Amino acid sequence: MTTLADPVPGGRLGDVERAAALGGELSAGGVHGIVLAYVDTAGVGRVKTVPVSALRSAAAWGVGMSPVFDTFLADDRIVATDVLGSPDGDLRLFPDLDRLVALAAQPGWAWAPVDRVTQDGERHPGCSRTFLRSVVADAAREHGLAFRAAVEIEWSVGLDSAPAGEFVPAATGPAYGATRQVELSDYTADLMAACAAQGVDVDQIHPEYAPGQFEISVGALDPVAAADRSVLVRQTIRAVAGRHGLRVSFSPAVGAQGVGNGGHVHLSAWRDGVNLHTGGDRRHGMTPDAEGFVAGVLSRLPALTAVTAPSPASYLRLRPSQWAGVFTAWGLETRECALRLVRGTAGLRAQQANLEVKPVDLAANPYLALGALIAAGLDGLASGAVLPEETTGDPAGLDARTAEARGVRRLPVSLAGAVAEFRADEVLRAALGPVLADAVSAVRQGEIDAVEGLDDERVAAAYRWKY
Repeated sequence: MTTLADPVPGGRLGDVERAAALGGELSAGGVHGIVLAYVDTAGVGRVKTVPVSALRSAAAWGVGMSPVFDTFLADDRIVATDVLGSPDGDLRLFPDLDRLVALAAQPGWAWAPVDRVTQDGERHPGCSRTFLRSVVADAAREHGLAFRAAVEIEWSVGLDSAPAGEFVPAATGPAYGATRQVELSDYTADLMAACAAQGVDVDQIHPEYAPGQFEISVGALDPVAAADRSVLVRQTIRAVAGRHGLRVSFSPAVGAQGVGNGGHVHLSAWRDGVNLHTGGDRRHGMTPDAEGFVAGVLSRLPALTAVTAPSPASYLRLRPSQWAGVFTAWGLETRECALRLVRGTAGLRAQQANLEVKPVDLAANPYLALGALIAAGLDGLASGAVLPEETTGDPAGLDARTAEARGVRRLPVSLAGAVAEFRADEVLRAALGPVLADAVSAVRQGEIDAVEGLDDERVAAAYRWKY
């Protein structure tokens, strides 16, 4: 389980001694540097790196980093809020030693996610990982809940030898095809080996629908660890690809047409070791709390898309009948619904039953996405919300009267529409807090302005290699 206690100047009890021991082990294993990783508001992975010899100091006092990165755009331009975006100030990056791991695909390097703390030793209100830790801790304290989560990762594999900026698929076989698996067999085998060496349990890895597209599904963890794992797995996918002369994109849309790359979230709520999504007396075995949780997420999906689908390129993916879940609909094992109830296999439902959220992509900061989804679900749970009638089949085929009766409507068709919904959603903004909520709004508006006047092809090209 992730340590939910905040970092403190001087180090939490035992951290400094543990860091010294871990540093010695890493050095003995040939590791020279440590990647300190976090994800900015725009969804871009950012890092600072330190030598292994600095791990003890980092655990005690953190490593310096400007807060200006909270308002970076995907193209590295900077926007501002009333408190963020200035060149002034400094933060401290504290590595989570529980998540520290040697990188199998990057010999000589280790990796750790960080929490960001002010110079005065207080939580940085713009730190998305701290936000998620707080949401998880509050759920445990106020509702007796724990969560298990996993993020599916879809990515497009291209040739590194392609002309600059272009995407040329590295595999030519059909969707889900054995041919494509054979074509990139060495690459995916090395990827699985690297994941295993890093303690990542892989459930599935296979060719996906779009040209050159693959998907990896990994085991569920607590939400903070699941977000960490999502970042680590993407770092690993990219590093292994580079060793094979390949280039990968996690962008929601590498091209203007066709199925894009998703980052579906699987989430389940637990109390006292019992999965609330099965064994209950509500539809499909949900308990009342599980139904309330799912209903809370469903009711806030339009606003949530500003967090879960945060790029202009996201809306090239979010199109009807392309398995992206673009309507406020839910259903049992219905892959065109935004919310899919997964019952699990008979005999394993107590472990497997969960909620899948489909309008999520890998431009999303996973800490923000998971934290916002849980906050929305908790609001529904606390109010005893109930779900409308479920949808079977493709919601795009519903007649207007049926759709209205079930509350089924199209999710925002643009980032501007999602931002408008987010700005009007008091529950989500309150959960994030004013600093982080304003950063989300400002960065999304910056991305909107950055692509003004661009057609779909140019939008796809602008974000193709950003994530």
